Amino acid sequence: MLDQPAQGRARQQAAGPPLDFQEHLARLEAEGLLVRVERPINKDTELHPLVRWQFQGGLGEDERRAFLFTNVTDGAGRRYDVPVAIGALAASARIYAVGIGRPVDEIGGAWMQAIAHPVAPVEVTAAPCQEVVISGDALRQPHGGLKTLPVPISTPGYDAAPYLTATLCITADPDTGIRNMGTYRAALKATDRLGVRMSARVGGAGGYVHWQKYRKLKKPMPVAIVVGCAPVVMFTGPQKLPLDRDEMAVAGGLAGAPIRVVKAKTVDLHVPADAELVFEGLIDPELLEPEGPFGESHGHVALEGFNMSMQVTAITRKRAPVYASILSEVTPSESSVMKRVAYEPRYLAHLRDTLSIKGVRKVVMHEPLTNLRPVMFVQFAPGVPRTEIWRALHGAAGLQADIGKYVVAVSEDIDPHNPDAVFWSLAYRANPVEDVFVMPHRSQGHGPKAEAGREDSTLLIDATLKEPAPPLALPKREFMERAKQIWDELGLPPLKPQSPWHGYSLGDWDAVWDTYAERAVTGQWETTGRETFARRRAGLTPETLVKSVKE
Repeated sequence: MLDQPAQGRARQQAAGPPLDFQEHLARLEAEGLLVRVERPINKDTELHPLVRWQFQGGLGEDERRAFLFTNVTDGAGRRYDVPVAIGALAASARIYAVGIGRPVDEIGGAWMQAIAHPVAPVEVTAAPCQEVVISGDALRQPHGGLKTLPVPISTPGYDAAPYLTATLCITADPDTGIRNMGTYRAALKATDRLGVRMSARVGGAGGYVHWQKYRKLKKPMPVAIVVGCAPVVMFTGPQKLPLDRDEMAVAGGLAGAPIRVVKAKTVDLHVPADAELVFEGLIDPELLEPEGPFGESHGHVALEGFNMSMQVTAITRKRAPVYASILSEVTPSESSVMKRVAYEPRYLAHLRDTLSIKGVRKVVMHEPLTNLRPVMFVQFAPGVPRTEIWRALHGAAGLQADIGKYVVAVSEDIDPHNPDAVFWSLAYRANPVEDVFVMPHRSQGHGPKAEAGREDSTLLIDATLKEPAPPLALPKREFMERAKQIWDELGLPPLKPQSPWHGYSLGDWDAVWDTYAERAVTGQWETTGRETFARRRAGLTPETLVKSVKE
């Protein structure tokens, strides 16, 4: 059950983002975006697969919901008194928008504003996240510590353990004290131990950079893993902001108010005061522990690898917390939506504002299966100079080390959300010898592990329309719209039109052909036949274009 204060706050605060995770859940429920499941659900075998169906079952993004499971069990028959929420952060852009307190179309602007105008956090001395403190012997009891919590298995049949997934991992630079907040997976290893994976690749985890410094100092690295807090705080974790940027202050910029923080009980770090749960501990600076397998967001199972070993020194929580989990693995997923809705406007702003490229309309990261990072489409207005298109392609590929392996430029008539339309553009608007550029020496990026030190490369493609072309050969809009009315009247299956769904001009057209087309749909085609009969010519090869022959 959600606590009553959270429900009250949701009713009182109609504007602004929710500053507490349970307040966020209450708002989702009020807007019909949350499904309560009160029947018993096994966290080890049923919970993630059930929610996964809304991503793999052909539903549109607007049909996805957050889920709150209030009767959670496990494979051993244990029942937990802590509910589990999943999909509550970003099962859809609309759910994300509730968490950020803005309409969907204002998400990008809110991020740009927050990064430009951060608001420093404010420290408090008493906090809901420390109403219950579990430490010492209580962590090491056979059924104590981490085993008291309903941590789900994300990929049943492949994952080696339950994993913390919706994490905000807080570390601090030992030299500067600047904190970093990242989203890293953590496997349950014992009642008081976690196996933590922080990406070591270029452009990977800020926490890993901090760990390298602690390794040189030969000191354990303090860490606090937060599960369940205000969405504006959680959303900073996947954004890969510069290492000298305090994400807690950026979260304050998103919230329009300082984020309340409290000093952790057993490590020298500050954590969100209104969090649901906090796992405090120390990461060994030398000894790495086998971790995995685990289903990863690049679409493959990450095999067992040596990763960080975290000794848990305390678990602090609210008296009545809600455990937050996130759906990752194969995209689309909650994880990919959380990245997409912020990454795309950041890239658009980079091209338009930082590089001053005119005529860039959209940046779209391909989501199904590819996990956003490798494949990107950039849409341009008509008439953008070829040099600017190539400058944009290079700029998009170079902003982050692990994003932009394949970058394709398309014209304004191509919907970059429709891969079929992009393939049509590639087929007829790109000449590989002129419009393709391969750039070597790219970071391998996020994907299944290959040989150490192996490099990747970048493929840039200009698939924009280079010159006027004949119209798209579909019926004009008015005819398709009328046909859809009849379709609906006949009670046929609901349609989900995908652009392009009607014909339109691409510049190579003569007004006389409009006359021919109008005659055709009104039964007057014989008039056209008489006119063309009078224009017969000798001495030509079949398929000679009429426009190439002077009358």
